[in-house]
Amino acid sequence: MSLWGGTLPIVRGRLLFGFAVLAASLTACLGDAGSSPPSIQPPPLTVSLVPSAQPPPEQYMPGEPALVTRVVDGDTVDVRFRGREVRIRLIGIDTPETVDPFEPVMCYGPEASTFTTNQLEGQRVNLEFDIERLDRYGRTLAYVWHEEQLFNRVLVARGYAVVTTYPPDVKYVERLVAAQRRAREDGRGLWSVCQNDGGANGDGGSGERCDPAYPGVCIPPPPPDLDCGDVSFHGFRVLPPDPHGFDGDHDGIGCET
Repeated sequence: MSLWGGTLPIVRGRLLFGFAVLAASLTACLGDAGSSPPSIQPPPLTVSLVPSAQPPPEQYMPGEPALVTRVVDGDTVDVRFRGREVRIRLIGIDTPETVDPFEPVMCYGPEASTFTTNQLEGQRVNLEFDIERLDRYGRTLAYVWHEEQLFNRVLVARGYAVVTTYPPDVKYVERLVAAQRRAREDGRGLWSVCQNDGGANGDGGSGERCDPAYPGVCIPPPPPDLDCGDVSFHGFRVLPPDPHGFDGDHDGIGCET
């Protein structure tokens, strides 16, 4: 056997094997080259949401808006309401008298008028109405809201007014009575200044016409014996011995209803 005759098949086999390996390698390379490159995911987008500035909430007060143009006394004001001038009598309270031509100036009346003037004159308020709209003098009855507070109650709480209830206008009577009780216990305003003050009774200090058991109002001593229906005052202070029996529940307040 010649050299080529014996080795040729071996060489040929090795060449074929080499070509097969080379072809496989090229196929693999071409396959890698044709495939899509791995996708690159962008980092997640983080957005910081900054809330826009919001306007402050409007103050809420019941009722309808009005402008106080003049203060008459502690519990009566003139307002500009719905395009016209209206006289407002605050519901459920009574401040000591200062402007009645038939009544003397009562203890703590000027202070109450000054306080209401300083707080309300020229101010915008809200008027809230109850059942009855007018009193017997033609004044409009209303609760006055100022700076989110019931001003009727403010006067009572600070000792400038006493509670005077006239049903059916009793929507806030419980608030008013509670404020009066605290004012009396703390001795605020008229509850301390007018106690046993002859001038508070409207008799010029003489003590001849006004019983000292009822400071802040002028009620004559018995006889005759008087009932709440016989006097024009409501929610006034009562001291022992309460000769007329105005303070039936013994809480220091006479003729509350």
